[in-house]
Amino acid sequence: MSRRRHLLGYIASRLALVPLMLWLIASLVFLLLRVAPGDPIDALLGTRAPQAARDALRQQLGLDQSLLVQYWRYLGDLLQGQLGLSLTNQEPVSAVIGRSLPASLELGLTALLLAAAVGLAVGFSGIARPEGKLDFAARLYGIGTYAMPPFWAAMLVQLVFAVWLGWLPVGGRFPATLVPPQGSGFYLLDSLLAGDAAQFWGSLRHLVLPACTLGFLLSGIFANALRLNLRRALDSDYVEAARSRGLSERRVVLRHALPNALLPVLTIAGITVASLIGGALLIEVTYSWPGIAFRLQEAISQRDYPVVQGIVVVVAALVVGISVLVDLLVALLDPRVNF
Repeated sequence: MSRRRHLLGYIASRLALVPLMLWLIASLVFLLLRVAPGDPIDALLGTRAPQAARDALRQQLGLDQSLLVQYWRYLGDLLQGQLGLSLTNQEPVSAVIGRSLPASLELGLTALLLAAAVGLAVGFSGIARPEGKLDFAARLYGIGTYAMPPFWAAMLVQLVFAVWLGWLPVGGRFPATLVPPQGSGFYLLDSLLAGDAAQFWGSLRHLVLPACTLGFLLSGIFANALRLNLRRALDSDYVEAARSRGLSERRVVLRHALPNALLPVLTIAGITVASLIGGALLIEVTYSWPGIAFRLQEAISQRDYPVVQGIVVVVAALVVGISVLVDLLVALLDPRVNF
């Protein structure tokens, strides 16, 4: 009963911090956009536009008001669930995010599954002979993939598989000769539900290169995490006790060491979701993938304040929500966690 009460208190404290974290992030992005060099009016009209036209547009967009008035209006809209209108085309920011977020989620989730599968296989491969050649190769793989610049890896993959070999498209999300599938925005799922093989294979061919590139870069994190935690678990007292009872090495590893080694990997998987945002920005730009990171880069270059603010707040909410969920899962699965 005591642990259950402490667990509920831990959940309540973590959930209570979520609004504070989101407010800090929303306030920070608002201030950073205003103090950064550049003027959205220059991006919309150019630097040679008449001053009268510039003043009229500034008043129309509400940029002539004081910083404090703009900030309170911004927070008031957020509390009402309104993200505002894009400065470039007056499109609702929620529509921009709703169109771009499924593309990023489809890419990110596919890359995360590939990273987990490859990384865990590599991390587990050297456990039979620690400090052997296979273990050394696994360590080298983990360090190399983590240190490799995402834009360089993406361009190299494009050069080899799209330009030299011509196996896959060099960029984009869907063939220009086909009509994109309608529905949830997840092209693979929508094309499967529609039963359209051409749409499915078209979506899959465009997804392979960016997903494999991002998954390859992230797999080293899983490989190193599993390798280190599995080695630590195999050297622990409870594993030695299992061996002393005459259990086979296979059963010791799979039943005793591996479950405990996977708990920290679960935490790292949650953190990796946050790193997907930074890594996906370079991947999406390089592959012209129309996701939320690509749209964020466009909005920053256009000084489109509402779109940048809306994307950052939504992404922050997703990252914070996933982080809280992972913390709660670890607390439920691991009785050693103190609250």
